[in-house]
Amino acid sequence: MMMNFKLPDFTLPAPLARLGDKLPQLPPTLALVTGLNLALGRLIPREPLEMLVGKRFTIRVKDAGMTLRFGYNGRSFHPVFDPAPADLTISAKARDFLALLAREEDPDTLFFDRRLLMEGDTDLGLLVKNTLDGVELGDLMRRFDPARLAPAELLRRLRSCATTPHQA
Repeated sequence: MMMNFKLPDFTLPAPLARLGDKLPQLPPTLALVTGLNLALGRLIPREPLEMLVGKRFTIRVKDAGMTLRFGYNGRSFHPVFDPAPADLTISAKARDFLALLAREEDPDTLFFDRRLLMEGDTDLGLLVKNTLDGVELGDLMRRFDPARLAPAELLRRLRSCATTPHQA
């Protein structure tokens, strides 16, 4: 059940970004494209995405040192492995991406505050923004509790997992 909670303003520690930059980017990219593919046709309508076919996208989570590269082939999103430049790169801190997901912030405000950066094909950026703005999250967002994603809560849950004995 979602509580009346506002994400705190945070930036992940710099050592995390340095470490994240050295880690394989495939696992988080697979998580992203899996989430997008699960939303296709359910939360994200396919029709407006026709312009995305064959395009390359990069999501940079600046304070996590993550660079997620993916594309869309008309049927599904998929990781991109070659170093060709992206058609659209979207960069922000982890907190700002979470605030977008929770609909706590809108992309225009983050963009004009220079907390969300879009580089590349601006028409493509507007299409992505407008498509995401049109997604009706309704019941999903009512069940989403951003408090569970706060760094202190994540650490508490990780510690709990590490100290709780697992039964076979």
